[in-house]
Amino acid sequence: MTLLRDEPSDVIAAPRRTGLLRAPFAWLSAQLEAERAGWFYWQPVAFGTGCALYFALPLEPAVWFFLAVSLAATVLIIMRPSATLLGSLIAFTGLASLGLVAAKLRTEWVRAPVLQTQIGPVAVRGIVEQIEPKAEGGERLTLRPLSVDKLTPNALPARIRVTTRNPTAGVSLGDQITLTANLSPPPRAALPGGYDFARYAWYRGIGAVGYSTSPPIVIEDGAPENLAQKLETWVARLRKHIGDRITAALPDERGAIATALITGERGGISDATNEIYRASGIYHILSISGLHMAIMGGSVFVALRFLFALFPSIALRFPIKKWAAVGAMFGAFGYLMISGGTFATVRAFLMITVMFSAMLLDRQAVALRNVAVAAFILLILFPESVIDPGFQMSFAAVIALVASYEAINQRFRAPSGPHRGVHMRFFYFFSGIVLSTIIASAAIAPFAIYHFHQNQHYAVLANLAVIPICNIVVMPAALTTLVLMPLGLETLPLIVMGYGIEAMTAAATWVAGLKGAVSLLPVVPNVAIALVAAGCLWLTLMRYRWRLLGVLVIAAGIALAPTAERPALLVGGTGNLVLLRGADGFLNGLSSSRDEFELSRWLARDGDARRPADVTRAPALTCDGVGCVGAIDGKIVAITRHPAALRDDCRQAHILIVQGTRPRSCTQPQLTIDRSALEREGTHAVYLDKSGALRVETVEGARGRRPWTAAYQSTDEAAP
Repeated sequence: MTLLRDEPSDVIAAPRRTGLLRAPFAWLSAQLEAERAGWFYWQPVAFGTGCALYFALPLEPAVWFFLAVSLAATVLIIMRPSATLLGSLIAFTGLASLGLVAAKLRTEWVRAPVLQTQIGPVAVRGIVEQIEPKAEGGERLTLRPLSVDKLTPNALPARIRVTTRNPTAGVSLGDQITLTANLSPPPRAALPGGYDFARYAWYRGIGAVGYSTSPPIVIEDGAPENLAQKLETWVARLRKHIGDRITAALPDERGAIATALITGERGGISDATNEIYRASGIYHILSISGLHMAIMGGSVFVALRFLFALFPSIALRFPIKKWAAVGAMFGAFGYLMISGGTFATVRAFLMITVMFSAMLLDRQAVALRNVAVAAFILLILFPESVIDPGFQMSFAAVIALVASYEAINQRFRAPSGPHRGVHMRFFYFFSGIVLSTIIASAAIAPFAIYHFHQNQHYAVLANLAVIPICNIVVMPAALTTLVLMPLGLETLPLIVMGYGIEAMTAAATWVAGLKGAVSLLPVVPNVAIALVAAGCLWLTLMRYRWRLLGVLVIAAGIALAPTAERPALLVGGTGNLVLLRGADGFLNGLSSSRDEFELSRWLARDGDARRPADVTRAPALTCDGVGCVGAIDGKIVAITRHPAALRDDCRQAHILIVQGTRPRSCTQPQLTIDRSALEREGTHAVYLDKSGALRVETVEGARGRRPWTAAYQSTDEAAP
């Protein structure tokens, strides 16, 4: 029995009396016409493609051009609506252009000053918007600055993020504080094409980051300026109060995990625990997403419906199912408010809201159309979410699960009624967990490999052990905690939640300790992940047999995944971190403890399982008091630390790295990288082709001139 729908007769009967070139287009048009009912699914895909294109561009686009393209496409579709190949391309192009325009408008909407250079120590006065605990001690404060020494009022960032060495006793959300801090611009990527924190910070108004050199001193209450700020402060204080109550009842790391599951604050979880959950394939448990929102909203729905059913005078006269759905939406919104509002949480809230709204309209609750509506709303509000790993992985999992659910539900309906005994309910519950885990794991695996360069092999086993605990014990106890906390009775449900968390962590630790639990993979080309994503969308969103063409596209993406070119030489932004690729394919060279974070990013992107401390100098480099010398594919690499070595290095080296300023007379090396180039362009990645030619990629070159880059901001400031 197949899960694929049979093709309609009008699709099979393609026109015969057409020209050689017209026949394929006629067949495609017939196929597209047959898929008319599923066109809506592709609208957020087209819109999201435009959003992604905006972030892939090296320069800011001419927004009026793309707006004109969108309007022209709209006019053409209104004048002649059709399902032809040309009509579909026009519609897709119009929506993609609109998505690009939306991303540009969002960029301008959040525009705020960004610190241009490192300053400090400087006095900072601001209002505390967020307090995040750190597992290794200290806290991270997000401030709305009121004044910063050496900065004019027009140059003040919208937000500043400062790390303290010790917990900030006596500081509360909304307080106006003063402290002394060293500040710098948000850091750029560690290597070309890597994760760009500065872009993330741009859309959250974070224009400076740093660390405090003095304890914060409370001046007075912050007195928020408007209603929105008052509401934000009230919600933040509520989250902090809930977190404090949780850690008071569970003072160990169980309390940190419970806080993460209820308020979304994960700063108190240690790196070791995060790694255990990540390696076992259940890291999604620690991030509030669809699973948690579904349990919370579903529990409120079931509880309210049961409560209404206790009163026959109400249950027999009123639509209690719809009443319960409305109550569940309010419950989900409350959970969204106290959970931090990340993209995954917002996506989950939108999904569950659309689902309960469908109940109010007597429509099917779990459907791809509802997923498409949620995606469209999220992309319109936050176009930058399209490049967020959480957005990509959560929607990949949801689309795959809902599409599979719809296909299986049409062909293999589970038995219901009196003959469905306890053993069958047990079977369907656990088989559903296994099948859902397999489907979701397969859907998110390409994105996990692309973003995090690793794959967990025992995720099904871990989820089979942990999901029932989470569904039956942990999250119901979390809901009970929230209900009883206003009465001061949260201790008992938190103790129950703590036992559940302990069991989850034990299962995760066991799975993560299995041999071969995690495999590391090198960087995947952008075109490969794009093909895999396109193939998966085609396979899940199309209805008839030609959906199998998506398998070929996925296969093409998988075939291209191992083809990414890896650099032969990497030079860090400070010039103190230099790695050469040896004949064995591994990177080795100069490093220090200060470069550990950057080095760890390089190793992860290279698919290298070694720790930064295991990266050695020999046999990559030979060093003395004035510099180092090494070789890659027959080319001499010289690292000059002292002017005394410059003459010989300039004459002999093919690649020269100068930890200072390059002399103008030093022109013999094929490539020279000095301190000013590193400060200006960031990490340099050097590639060698078979002919011996050098190609250099830099962080700033990969970033382009975008609003969150230093090149764009300096140009913008220089403009009259």
